[in-house]
Amino acid sequence: MAAVAAGLRHAQQGGDRRSIGQSARLVIAFFDASALIYLIEGNEPFAGRVRRELAAVSQAHPNLGTAVSRLSWLECRVGPIKHDNAAALALFDAFFTRPDLLWIELDRDVVELATAIRVRHGLRTPDALQAASCLQLGADHLLLTGDASFKRVHGLKVTVLA
Repeated sequence: MAAVAAGLRHAQQGGDRRSIGQSARLVIAFFDASALIYLIEGNEPFAGRVRRELAAVSQAHPNLGTAVSRLSWLECRVGPIKHDNAAALALFDAFFTRPDLLWIELDRDVVELATAIRVRHGLRTPDALQAASCLQLGADHLLLTGDASFKRVHGLKVTVLA
């Protein structure tokens, strides 16, 4: 997953992410908050589905990267803070401080695309922001989520885990 950082730097410099590393394509798994909550809190059977999907994708794409939006950071931390669950908060914080994690910021481009997605596909605002964030990764992405409504967005490669 260290290839994510190199891929991002390369893409920001105008390069093609597929040329990173050996000849392997860099595919990035984008986590919607629901998938992260399933995985990190160990909510079965969904946590098992996330693990199996990640295992299958990383077998097919050994340079699999991971990405989240700042919105996922917010959504994942609300429950543990609200319920004063320091152990769960520490697990989420450990994930979010991974050096190989690619962050998609909610900048103007993301918000403009999210607006169009919300209008065209009727997604709720947070879901439209997640979809727009994932689409910033280009064609080689996989959106992991528990919400089937993301399948309405053209161009998103969605895996529904629920």
